[in-house]
Amino acid sequence: MADTSDTSNPADIADTADTADTKSGTGSSPQAAGISRRRLIGTAGATGVALGAVGASAGYAVASSNSPEQQATLTSIGADEVMFHGKHQPGITTAMQSRGHVVAFDLAAGAGRKEAAALLRRWSATAERLMAGEPSASDDTDVARDAGPSSLTVTFGFGHSFFSRTGLEKQRPAALDPLPDFYSDHLDKARSNGDLWVQIGANDSLVAFHALRAIQKDAGSTAKLRWQMNGFNRSPGATTHPMTVRNLMGQVDGTGNPKPGEADFNKRIFVPGSGSAQSPAWMGGGSYVVVRRIRMLLDDWEKLSTAAQEHVIGRKKSSGAPLTGGKETTEPDLEKTDANGDLVIPLNAHARITRPDQNGGSALLRRPFSYHDGYDEDGAPDAGLLFICWQADPLRGFVPVQRKLDRGDALSKFIRHEASGLFAVPGGAEKGGYVGQPLLEG
Repeated sequence: MADTSDTSNPADIADTADTADTKSGTGSSPQAAGISRRRLIGTAGATGVALGAVGASAGYAVASSNSPEQQATLTSIGADEVMFHGKHQPGITTAMQSRGHVVAFDLAAGAGRKEAAALLRRWSATAERLMAGEPSASDDTDVARDAGPSSLTVTFGFGHSFFSRTGLEKQRPAALDPLPDFYSDHLDKARSNGDLWVQIGANDSLVAFHALRAIQKDAGSTAKLRWQMNGFNRSPGATTHPMTVRNLMGQVDGTGNPKPGEADFNKRIFVPGSGSAQSPAWMGGGSYVVVRRIRMLLDDWEKLSTAAQEHVIGRKKSSGAPLTGGKETTEPDLEKTDANGDLVIPLNAHARITRPDQNGGSALLRRPFSYHDGYDEDGAPDAGLLFICWQADPLRGFVPVQRKLDRGDALSKFIRHEASGLFAVPGGAEKGGYVGQPLLEG
């Protein structure tokens, strides 16, 4: 039931990156130093984020003293821009950002389909502006002043209860049926599910918070906050080259993620546009997201020797390579035995159980954040993984994998599933439109 060995690799799932060719510092020419923020945003990358590309300085350069109105160029991280409009919503195949917020809302009493449509229109307009590095249309808080887009993405989804609240039960996909109970679940209902779901990610904490605050304010009297979770990842440029991230257990975490270049990637992750009883036409180009707050029992985990931890996972802690040898991307030899005739990768090793070929081909696009929410009274850290996975059908993706993990994953004794949610995330908005428009106006 642990979901932590195969989360996302930023180098593998990044959208095509067409980032601006800019420098940190004062720049080598007056033209470089004098590009305005608005002009820079207009020429920044069209669809993706660059990883590991930082200039000579970690911050922004001082503007030219000859012209107070001129602003120095942003670092590549600040300038990176992800497009809001497209076939799919941003934040699914976008490379993992260093800061994230996941939030659920419930519609207020009396709010129905009309109010929900107006809210999604407001949210979409705000997301488009903020993702372009522009302030909110009204009452901007200035939290993100001086920063560029910083790879900001805002993603919207609908929970099972949303459809009864808006009179759209006939449009509710069968794929959105509630997840079954799992043996390892210790779920807090107050921090699970919800009518509406929002995911925010950025490579700057203030940019991410700015978007979170704007979305919360836009909700107004239409929707009230149900729960909020905050997470983080390693920052782009923190390593000498793009690498698979590590989780809070210190494990390389994301080796087995499906990759956009694979022939069946879209079939596994995105809903086809034709529509079916399982997923209606309004979900075309969309995906289903499972969100789980998985607490890591780090005090117990850290008592294990490195060798014992490696046998739980089935991979070397230092490199992420399978215990059977090679490098991180080497296919594990699941039949290999040691001198005593024992399997080198144990039967209950997490990496063995989560492999697609051990689960009827089930594959998930994992795109998580780590979290740390303080300490318990006994000093144990409240920390772990905000597990976020994407698939075209959760009944063929998440559910069979989780059921198998439930039956005998060695990692289960070191984690606890404390919150859960399943949401339908429709395709991207057309220019001039808003997310969910085909559903709410269809």
